Amino acid sequence: MDKSAGFPLALALLVFAPLCFCQNNNGGKLYPQFYDHCCPKASEIVKSIVAKAVAQEARTAASLLRLHFHDCFVKGCDASILLDSSGKILSEKRSNPNRNSARKFEVLDEIKSAIEKECPNTVSCADILALAARDSTVLTGGPSWEVPLGRRDSLGASLSGSNNDIPAPNNTFQTILTKFKRQGLDIVDLVALSGSHTIGNARCTSFRQRLYNQSGNGQPDYTLDPSYAAQLRKGCPRSGGDQNLFFLDFVSPTKFDNSYFKNLLAYKGLLNSDQILVTSSAQSKELVQKYAENVELFFEQFAKSMVKMGNISPLTGSRGEIRKHCRRINKS
Repeated sequence: MDKSAGFPLALALLVFAPLCFCQNNNGGKLYPQFYDHCCPKASEIVKSIVAKAVAQEARTAASLLRLHFHDCFVKGCDASILLDSSGKILSEKRSNPNRNSARKFEVLDEIKSAIEKECPNTVSCADILALAARDSTVLTGGPSWEVPLGRRDSLGASLSGSNNDIPAPNNTFQTILTKFKRQGLDIVDLVALSGSHTIGNARCTSFRQRLYNQSGNGQPDYTLDPSYAAQLRKGCPRSGGDQNLFFLDFVSPTKFDNSYFKNLLAYKGLLNSDQILVTSSAQSKELVQKYAENVELFFEQFAKSMVKMGNISPLTGSRGEIRKHCRRINKS
C-alpha cells in the first residue's frame, strides 16, 4: 500500500519540479530546448503575439528584427535595449541609432506579460527578443531556424555603447566591418544580415545627404541611380520632413526575399551603408551578386548569421536576472 500510495506523489514531483526553474547546465551554452520542460509554451506564445502584431502593422516585423540586432551589438544579447531610464540607468532608447526609430516595445511587453502568467520568473526578455526576431522573419516569408535559448537579462544599459557600437547609415564600409568584427562576425555575416533590409523603412534623415550633399560639395551621391534619387527627393526635401518614411526595399517592402540585393546591383540601395556593399569591397559585392541570384543561399546564410549574432556575449548561469518586466530591472 505504501508503495502504491507513494508512486503517484513521486511521479507528480518528477513532473512538476522542472516547472519551477530552468537551469543552464550545458556549460553556459545556449540551446533550443532550454524551455522545453520549464515553459514549453514559451515559443508558441511569442509566435502568436508577434503574428497578431504583424497582421495589424506589417512594419512591426522589421522593427522587432532590428531591436534584436541593436540589442546584441551593445553588451551582447541581454535585452539591455529594452530598459527605460531609471536611477543610474540611462536608456539605450535615447541613443542616436534608437531615438525616434526603435519601436514596438509594447509588443514585447505584451509577450512578457503573457509568458509571466504561464510560467513566472522563467523566460528572459533577451530570449523573447531572439524568438520574436525569428518569428518576424518567418512571418514575412523568410527562413526559419532553431533559436538557441538560455539567455538572461542585463542589470544595466550602455547609452555610450549604443551610440558607438551600432553601425550607422553614413559609416564607411571599413568602419561597419570593424564594428561587426568586434562582435565576432565577419564579412559574410555583414552582407547576409544587411539583407534584413529587404523589409522595413528608413527615415529621410538617414539618407538625405545622399540626395543633396554626399561628399560635402553640394552634389548627390554618384552611386545612387538618378531616377531613383529624383523619386526620393519628392518626399525627402533639403530641409523638413525628417521623419518621413521610405521603404528600404521599394520592390517588395513587406516580403522577406532577395530583392534588396538586386536593388543594390541596380544602384538603388536606400542607405549609404547598403550601397557600399557593392561599391566599396569586391568581396562583399561578390556576396551581393550570389544572394541576388540565389534566394535559397541567402536564406541559408541569413539563418546561420542570425544564430551567430544571437550568441554574442549572452548572460547565462547566475549572471544577470530574469526580469519580471522588460523595461526595468527587478530591484527597481
